[in-house]
Amino acid sequence: MSRVIHVFRQPDRFVAGTVGEPGDRSFYLQAEESSRTISVLLEKQQVSVLAERITALLGEVGKRFGEETEPATVEATASDSDPLSVPLEEEFRVGTMGLGWDADSSSIVVELLAVTEEEVDESVVLDDTEEGPDALRVFLSPSAAKAFADRAERVVSAGRPPCPLCAEPLDPEGHVCVRLNGYHERNPVAEAE
Repeated sequence: MSRVIHVFRQPDRFVAGTVGEPGDRSFYLQAEESSRTISVLLEKQQVSVLAERITALLGEVGKRFGEETEPATVEATASDSDPLSVPLEEEFRVGTMGLGWDADSSSIVVELLAVTEEEVDESVVLDDTEEGPDALRVFLSPSAAKAFADRAERVVSAGRPPCPLCAEPLDPEGHVCVRLNGYHERNPVAEAE
């Protein structure tokens, strides 16, 4: 079966979001253009890394190509705080991610490839070859890329707070901290009282 590449050249919306309660959340990226919506499932760490790399790429593009692409000088995009669109149907789980700059359209290009059992050759990323995993490719203006990265960082940080000793997530009912050799259960609510 041939590869399917979902391309969004001028998305109306590209956002990160979650379903579920902190500690049991599923992370999604969702692209919308006209009446078409594609959602892909990925890990929290992937969302965090993507936001971080987009911010770094915007800075690098600003240095190389001039002030007009610098995130600080790009017109402000309204902050999208709306939930993910429903029905939420996962197209695929993300394995490999690619990021690039398209000078012709002055856009950040985000490509998300489906998980496969075979190792993905990096030449497949941001390429239209017939062979390889299914993909979601989204072109974002610098301001839309900055808005995506900002929201993604907010989504990631909205989870459980980290333990001050080991940085593992704290559960409301307590936490067995490895820094305390697992002998003492840390309960932040009880300690605050």
